[in-house]
Amino acid sequence: MPELRNTTLVDAPLRTVAAALLDGLLLARAVRGLGVRISGEPVLYRGASLTGSVGPVTGVLVVTRADTTGVSAELVGGPLPALTLTTDLLHTGGGTMVVDSVEWTSPGGPVGRLADVVVGRGLALKVLQARARALSHRSVELLDARVVVGAAIIRDGLLLAQQRAYPPDAAGRWELPGGRVEPGETDHDALVRECREELGVTVTPDAPLSPDVPLRPDLLLRAYTAHLDTGTPTPVDHQAVRWIGPTELATLDWLPADRVLLPALHPLLTP
Repeated sequence: MPELRNTTLVDAPLRTVAAALLDGLLLARAVRGLGVRISGEPVLYRGASLTGSVGPVTGVLVVTRADTTGVSAELVGGPLPALTLTTDLLHTGGGTMVVDSVEWTSPGGPVGRLADVVVGRGLALKVLQARARALSHRSVELLDARVVVGAAIIRDGLLLAQQRAYPPDAAGRWELPGGRVEPGETDHDALVRECREELGVTVTPDAPLSPDVPLRPDLLLRAYTAHLDTGTPTPVDHQAVRWIGPTELATLDWLPADRVLLPALHPLLTP
């Protein structure tokens, strides 16, 4: 099985690089000049799919890992028997080490072996290098991004979720409570204020819930676990709020950015 590897040191914290890596358009922009077309979700999460094509040949990749350790995706439909794309992130004293690798199985026979050497290795290496450059640029961009905070409020093993009422493309979908951090506020101050305004409750924020999630070039989502102190959650600007358990977590129609957080949320809930 042929394998290629590319290593890059990015001058940004691991948490920031992990957020940049979740940008679903990053790879599409990076390979635009290489004759490769990529489309898919705006944010990568476990289970998201990416469609890639080179000329008339098309393949579908499904994301199998998306967290602060990196991202992995496997081919589920296409011209090759198997293909795996993996990015691992490692903290170092000089920044974040990004290790990209791709391995694949080609069809048998002389034609397959020739494609590995002449086409596969050359194009795959160009894709990895272009992606690394784009990741480094996006990470530096996110260092100055404004923050939207989200509250993972847990009570008796259940998570509080709220259903959006607007805008039209988000109406009916689910998210964690929260909102933008205003100038002069800390993340925790913003969470307390947003939960009071959106739900009529007071909360105590706790630990950050990884990973950060990119929303726009200059905006990212950062979630924290939180405890409900006083009040009964009431939807003020939302359609509904509800407490959900682990079996319901994956069944709700979450906004893409919040769906990224589901693997980190699941262990916090009890059946």
